[in-house]
Amino acid sequence: MNISLEELNKPHLMRLATYASVAVASILIGVKLYAWLATDSVSLLSTLIDSVLDVGASLVNLIAVHYALQPADREHRFGHGKAEPLAGLMQSGFIFASALFLTVETGRRFIQPRAIENSDMGIMVMVLSIILTIGLVSFQRYVVRKTRSVAVSADSLHYMTDILVNAGVILALLVSAYTGWLWFDPLIAGVIAAYILWSVREIAMDAFDLLMDREFPDEERKEIAKCVRAHARVSGMHDLRTRSSGPQQFIQLHLELDGDMALRDCHEIADEVAASLRILYPDAEILIHQDPHDIEEDTPNFAP
Repeated sequence: MNISLEELNKPHLMRLATYASVAVASILIGVKLYAWLATDSVSLLSTLIDSVLDVGASLVNLIAVHYALQPADREHRFGHGKAEPLAGLMQSGFIFASALFLTVETGRRFIQPRAIENSDMGIMVMVLSIILTIGLVSFQRYVVRKTRSVAVSADSLHYMTDILVNAGVILALLVSAYTGWLWFDPLIAGVIAAYILWSVREIAMDAFDLLMDREFPDEERKEIAKCVRAHARVSGMHDLRTRSSGPQQFIQLHLELDGDMALRDCHEIADEVAASLRILYPDAEILIHQDPHDIEEDTPNFAP
């Protein structure tokens, strides 16, 4: 029986994305290694190093996603979602190390330039790499839209930079082959190294924000407040707190209600508000505390 992507649930989609990432990176290592040995291009070497690190990062992602999808247990009542941003930080380390190695190799090649051989073969390998990577990134973006997975999102960003890197290598091979400018190959490799260092900052910051329980963006917090206050029997709200832990989102707030209202009525209103919020955040864990609207509480109130 054939199953479409739309029929797969979020955990299956996330796992499938990690398997696809490892498979594509492994294929690219084989073809790039062959092409580098044939051409001796340092810019092509840069993409080979990147693909080797891609496999390492993707394997870390595979393990992290598997762990993050485990249900909450006695020792981890909020689940295991923070395995994803931890994987993102490890990815940042992989990427940073590859950029440093590439920088050293680029400097060496500037000092000792070499002619590139079999450039046609290298170009064909780069075109194949771009095609495979575009397919992978397209699938990863689909998975991110469906799951909001941090690990898959970081992996997708990394592979997106690979597309630009591979295009740069094609340019380097063409220019070096047809102009004889031996310095152009290490120049492109240096530009690629700088770009890799720039891209790693975004991956690391996203992972760090999740580990530090950063609030949802202000626009989303305002939308939550608007949804809560739209209920006819809600007098107000305060102490809205939000955070994400991998694919899991958490929303908690204090709901201000008529102090003379029956407890059962308060409970029903809170359930109705939570149901409205789940339309915006279907997978969020929502915790609502009911307060009399005329009671002053000594709690921080960061306006949404």
